[in-house]
Amino acid sequence: MIRCVDVHKSYRLGDRPVHALRGVNLTIDRPGFFAIMGQSGSGKSTLLHLLAALDTPDSGELWLNGKPVHNLDERALTAFRRREIGIVFQQFNLIPTLTAIENVQLPGMLAGESREFLESRSRALLTALGVAERASHRPDALSGGEQQRVAIARSLLFSPRILLADEPTGNLDSASAEKLWRVLAGVAREHEITVLMVTHEPAAAANCERIYVLRDGRISGQIGTEGLDAAGVASVYQQLVRAA
Repeated sequence: MIRCVDVHKSYRLGDRPVHALRGVNLTIDRPGFFAIMGQSGSGKSTLLHLLAALDTPDSGELWLNGKPVHNLDERALTAFRRREIGIVFQQFNLIPTLTAIENVQLPGMLAGESREFLESRSRALLTALGVAERASHRPDALSGGEQQRVAIARSLLFSPRILLADEPTGNLDSASAEKLWRVLAGVAREHEITVLMVTHEPAAAANCERIYVLRDGRISGQIGTEGLDAAGVASVYQQLVRAA
């Protein structure tokens, strides 16, 4: 599903070069709910941009769904991203003047999909995510958790094989956050896709099957979460960070 081979990426901050990724090696070869965990400045956002096919690495190989994304031009990247990658952001990014179901349908409208497909697919997704009764409501009439479920439905419109979640519960209270982590785990299981969540929170990462720890632009270790709660994840994470 996801394979990074010695991936490097740099950018400029003013007149200063920043080497954000310094040889990332990462393989996730099955569906499931996984996390990338790291502190601010570890390279999480840069890696997420690459995995979302929003950018390409300076060097190394990036394979998504068996395709060499590092070799694609901008037009091919755009087509790939639209159909094969779903993205959920912390800020929800719903259009305030559209209803929930219209927000789900929007990517399909822009892609020229038929009204029949969009109606049936969007309603099925909203039903599966428990917000079908909110389909005709605009975002300002939805709770934060409901807005994020609508955003997840939108990301699944084209049945992507990879769903990326960028700090998806950062704007939610703890009860809503816990519900959403269960939703993401259910999406991975029921849709048989790879859900990869970027986070710095042990409580979030503890809900995943495996955590990949990113430190100073490199994967510094992995954490299997079986038997671990948030405190256990935090303890193992600190051990890996100190040892790196």
